[in-house]
Amino acid sequence: MTAALSIGFDGLAYAMVLFLISVGMSVTMGLMGFANLAHGAFAMLGGYLAITLMREAGIPFVGAIVLAFVGVALISVVFERTLYRRFYAKGELDQVLFTIGLVFMSIAVCTLIWGPVNVVPIVPDFLKTQVDLGFREFPAYRTFLILVSLAIIVALWYGLERTKVGAQIRAAVNNRRMAQSIGIDVDRLFTITFALGSGLAGIGGALGVEVLGLTPFYALEWLVHFMIVVAVGGLGSIRGAFVAAVLIGVIDTAGKYFFPHAGAFFLFVITIVVLLWRPQGLFGRA
Repeated sequence: MTAALSIGFDGLAYAMVLFLISVGMSVTMGLMGFANLAHGAFAMLGGYLAITLMREAGIPFVGAIVLAFVGVALISVVFERTLYRRFYAKGELDQVLFTIGLVFMSIAVCTLIWGPVNVVPIVPDFLKTQVDLGFREFPAYRTFLILVSLAIIVALWYGLERTKVGAQIRAAVNNRRMAQSIGIDVDRLFTITFALGSGLAGIGGALGVEVLGLTPFYALEWLVHFMIVVAVGGLGSIRGAFVAAVLIGVIDTAGKYFFPHAGAFFLFVITIVVLLWRPQGLFGRA
């Protein structure tokens, strides 16, 4: 029971970080069919921005997380307008080469600015304690991470399911040409979605420093994990990204807990099984 609780709790915290980073990648790939392998670079940037704001500017933890979201979202708009937009009509190979090139450029830039070593996470004092739930104590930081992530998920669901912009995004994901034919500005919509998805990745990167670590190779090291969440969940599916992140987070944590020498073996096994069963992902369109 103790092992199950530890695996479930740590796996859920891990899953929340994966979801926050991967959901934007899933929606943008589903909306525009753009293979953005550099999405993890925005998460890495969010982590570095938050750490720098706290360490150099003395900005409180929560404020640094919010500013990381805003900063990454604004930077992503510049990239989308000046670089990404040029490749929308290109083939998948061109998109992959372009975005993987951005990944290696981000590695070089982050190494130059912040150095090659792993960044030590900054955790405020009120999150260094334990939360007593009566039957077990859990780390306050990971409890905070789970609760904040769940709140963001609820807000994201409400925005996509109960607002006009959300309805337009869902319409464009389901049938882009039809959405354009009824007057929806899909290009503008993609810019908004790209900024939101990148900003969420920035929050995930900032909150997840304590879980995933942070080095200049972050965007490359975790790229496969983010892509697995998207593939298993299904392109363009918020629900799919959430279910896939939880499934992968718990299974990967359990595998490393019971079979530490196997590494991520079980993660890839479940991915292969799911994609053999449903190549479009759990909630993707057939």
